[in-house]
Amino acid sequence: MKTNLSSQITLNRVSPRYYKPENAFEKSVLTRFEKIPTDIFESAEEGANQIAYEIAQTIKEKQKVGKFCVLALTGGNSPRNVYSELIRMHQQEKLSFRNVIVFNLYEYYPLAPDAVNSNFNALKEMFLDHVDIDKQNLFTPDGTIAKDTIFEYCKLYEQRIASFGGIDIALLGIGRVGNIAFNEPGSRLNSATRLILLDNASRNEAAKSFGSIESTPVSSITMGVSTILAAKKIFLMAWGEDKAHMIKNCVEGAVTDNIPASYIQTHNDAHVVIDLSAAANLTRIQRPWLVTSCEWNDKLIRSAIVWLCAITKKPILKLTNKDYNENGLSELLALYGSAYNVNIKIFNDFQHTITGWPGGKPNADDTYRPERAKPFPKRVVVFSPHPDDDVISMGGTIRRLVEQKHEVHVAYQTSGNIAVGDEEVIRFLHFINGFNQLFIESADKVINDKYAEIREFLKDKKDGDMDTRDILTIKGLIRRGEARIACMYNNIPLNRCHFLDLPFYETGKIQKNPISEADVEIVRA
Repeated sequence: MKTNLSSQITLNRVSPRYYKPENAFEKSVLTRFEKIPTDIFESAEEGANQIAYEIAQTIKEKQKVGKFCVLALTGGNSPRNVYSELIRMHQQEKLSFRNVIVFNLYEYYPLAPDAVNSNFNALKEMFLDHVDIDKQNLFTPDGTIAKDTIFEYCKLYEQRIASFGGIDIALLGIGRVGNIAFNEPGSRLNSATRLILLDNASRNEAAKSFGSIESTPVSSITMGVSTILAAKKIFLMAWGEDKAHMIKNCVEGAVTDNIPASYIQTHNDAHVVIDLSAAANLTRIQRPWLVTSCEWNDKLIRSAIVWLCAITKKPILKLTNKDYNENGLSELLALYGSAYNVNIKIFNDFQHTITGWPGGKPNADDTYRPERAKPFPKRVVVFSPHPDDDVISMGGTIRRLVEQKHEVHVAYQTSGNIAVGDEEVIRFLHFINGFNQLFIESADKVINDKYAEIREFLKDKKDGDMDTRDILTIKGLIRRGEARIACMYNNIPLNRCHFLDLPFYETGKIQKNPISEADVEIVRA
């Protein structure tokens, strides 16, 4: 059973001919803006499986001639599916990793000797502990070394890579600021393994693993750009729409130190492997009319016209035949006969999407409106992944639906407890303990005992420690209180405020559990 369908959910179905060309000629036409060979898959799983297959083939080829296969690998979420497929190959197809050497691409610095949130620990948990790789063949930067030994240590790391004949395959993700490993913007093309200060965006991303920004290390020991580019083959992978902007810059933009991932354009055997969501901003997906003839539908036409208005700096009704012809949209003139006909159609389409009645206006002509007038009132269910997503993403719409007399329910899928800081728990503990002292003279033994127990746990808590179930419950109560206040503010009765606490989310960690058949039945119910 598939447990991750997010990369297959799209509001705009992309024609396969834009990302699965039938032959080399079509591919060369579609990809003429792309400076790195780029393969687009419908899902992250498909793309990851392709990378895993090619890594496995290289391992087998090296085994046949009695050589090591040297891999540069990373932690993080991007390679998780690649590692899962390699583990499956090991368990079901007897793929051996005895001849594999692994170099960890980066490690956080500084780390305590007993730190559990290291990148290398993540790599072991996701992959290395599940295959037959020799532990002596695993190498990683050390986040615990003394500051005055870092320079020499990094030099030795480079020498150790060279002693195995260099890296055969480097498996990379792309960071939110265009970094590869932790080569942040400004990294030079000739940079080697070194200590680097983390960009704020990278540190915020890393904070997901460390629980808070305060406990996240400020720097990293990372393989340099030149070290990575010396690999014989490079795979850069990206999944999800949040990577689409950087993939566009990396694949179609100029080589620049502002986006270190763009350096792989200079490599002679680099491959970008992405899903459709991460490909959303590539020209062949976002603006296909610039590279090929299109399969036109209303949504694609609207997208093309909005783009044309932006580049010509004209309103829709003032676009001319010349504007269409000079910007690759002459097909629309052939379809509709003239710019005037296209302009009127799209203007009316857009006009009919504007409404102050998101649930439909009763007794109104709804022929060309986005929502039907009847039935009225409607029962509306708003699904909110976390207890604040509803008001952040559509608070105004919710309020208008309530004001227009619809029956609005909000269903919170998770408790949101992992997003509550320990200081919030302490603040609420102070309140309830103070209430106990002031109004019942500390008579409530449960409050007294829990107050002391939780304060003691939080005082000794280390980075990466899991919260107790009681603390997670308190954090969930804090978020529930915030959600209820938001519903009350929007005049939603509290009996229409539903907390699902879906079990596959409620792990107490960032990582979620796979969805079981029992969980599916809970969701259905």
